[in-house]
Amino acid sequence: MNNAWNKVIYKIWSPVYDKFFNSGAFLNARTQIFQETHFNSKQKILFVGVGTGADLELINHTELNITAIDFSPDMLKNARAKFKNSTMKFLEMDAQNMSFENNEFDFVIGSLILSVVPNADQCFQEMERVLKQDGEIILFDKFTSKENKVSLFKKLMRPLIKVLGTDIGLNFEELYKKNTQALIVKEDKPVMFNGMYRKIVLKKI
Repeated sequence: MNNAWNKVIYKIWSPVYDKFFNSGAFLNARTQIFQETHFNSKQKILFVGVGTGADLELINHTELNITAIDFSPDMLKNARAKFKNSTMKFLEMDAQNMSFENNEFDFVIGSLILSVVPNADQCFQEMERVLKQDGEIILFDKFTSKENKVSLFKKLMRPLIKVLGTDIGLNFEELYKKNTQALIVKEDKPVMFNGMYRKIVLKKI
């Protein structure tokens, strides 16, 4: 995966993305991610890889200070169309190299982003960098098991699936161990497909 190829892939995905990832099991999973999280108007909230804005539809966004970024102009176009009368800010930006200041946001939300960026380590570091002290990162993504046991089938399929714009071999525990110096895991629970998709909440200390 690389940025140029991802733009092509998500240009293809953009017209049908909601049919696959904002319905059925994915919609139920997304709903679980936010049902226990309470935002308020004094907080600055960042959605990293907002896509078509599927997550934004599940929260009371009207009175919140929300910035949403995505690398795909086609996905952002769909998100802006959904919320054209909103005060939310939609920015085309690389999640691996954000232009925000350090310690700027109270919440950083990443749904299905770490598994699609070319460099998950760099993206994770950026999410931590822009997060305020005592702020939280909320992740919803697919990861390998905690023991990093990857089946032979997945090992064989991983290169092909990457061409389609996502990584099925990302291990959160390795990512966390390598890249965090100031984050603690507050919550880690399976939400879909026997734990392949997880909700993980981290707090910056």
